Amino acid sequence: MRQSHWTTWPSREALSREGLTRARRLLAGTVRVVAIAILVWTAVTQRDVTDGALAAALVGLAGAVAAAWAFFRTTLDHRLWPSLGLLAALLLIALGAQQVGFPGPAVVLWCGCAVTALERMPLAAAVPATAVSLTGFVLINDDAWLTTTVVAVGLCLSGYVLRLDAEARGSAQRLLVQERAARAAEAESAALAERSRIAREIHDVLAHSLSAQLVHLEAARLLIERGADRDQILDRVVAARGMARDGLAETRHALSALRGDMTPLEDFLQELVASSDGASLAVSGTRRPLPAEASQAVRRVAQEALTNVRKHAPGATARMRLEYGVGEVALEIRDSGASRPQGELTVSGSGYGLLGMRERAELLGGTLDAGPYEEGFVVTLKVPL
Repeated sequence: MRQSHWTTWPSREALSREGLTRARRLLAGTVRVVAIAILVWTAVTQRDVTDGALAAALVGLAGAVAAAWAFFRTTLDHRLWPSLGLLAALLLIALGAQQVGFPGPAVVLWCGCAVTALERMPLAAAVPATAVSLTGFVLINDDAWLTTTVVAVGLCLSGYVLRLDAEARGSAQRLLVQERAARAAEAESAALAERSRIAREIHDVLAHSLSAQLVHLEAARLLIERGADRDQILDRVVAARGMARDGLAETRHALSALRGDMTPLEDFLQELVASSDGASLAVSGTRRPLPAEASQAVRRVAQEALTNVRKHAPGATARMRLEYGVGEVALEIRDSGASRPQGELTVSGSGYGLLGMRERAELLGGTLDAGPYEEGFVVTLKVPL
């Protein structure tokens, strides 16, 4: 047995009533009440004692109850010396009861101290206290030595079994508290993840759309200040209006995704391709439902890639391919590169939207690659499932 096992207190959870079933609490309370009632009855019905001894016995009984209650509190707080002092007081009360002619209550106190010390104190202090208590019991017991020995050993085993039972209950209580804390942390983490997802949706949809609108409106303001041609100003305003309309449509899609009302991924991509001139869609692999985050990442990358094709390669054809692989889904968008300005979107991902999509993919444990391919440009997204 390790040294720490001898000097370690039973846990506070083991010493408290926390975790006890109502039936066990009721049983423990009944046993205490019955024990006190027997002691009182024994003292009152004792015929061969004087009135003074009877009064002293009742006072001693009240003191024993108070000392026992205080012993339970000090052991619960892991206070060794006060606990030993209270235990010594109980043993002295037992000795006094024996001296004034109440051997029955004395036996109960000695045996109770022996069992309780083993149950509630460090073994290094409990073993000597139990030995003292059982010595007092043995000295006044008139039974045969074998019977006395069996009773003493049984009391020791009872105290140690109660200690093991209390420690097991305390361990169960600690595990329960840890499990509740883990569940609370998991719920908090899920809430934070959901808030992060909403923040990404708002950023991806609104920040990009509003910043583009501000660029066009600022350009329109500068053109007005310079007295530019009406058609130039109107072109900027119309462009800003188009950005606002597209942003509103994307916001509706984002809200539907947050509510879990997303259309099937293939249908969404088909609608996206149908609204883009010169775009086509091919789907391969075994089709299956995707997690919300993975599905939303595919949708956003498809939107951003086709938007970049319209902005930087007007008139280009775009081929989109969705592939359901083993443990992942891949999306590839290639364009023919007609009239693409150089330096707009490089392999480093200088495009503002694609940079956000790459961060989204990495959060899901996936990858997003974007760069020139032959005469055009290719964007490849891979997201694990």
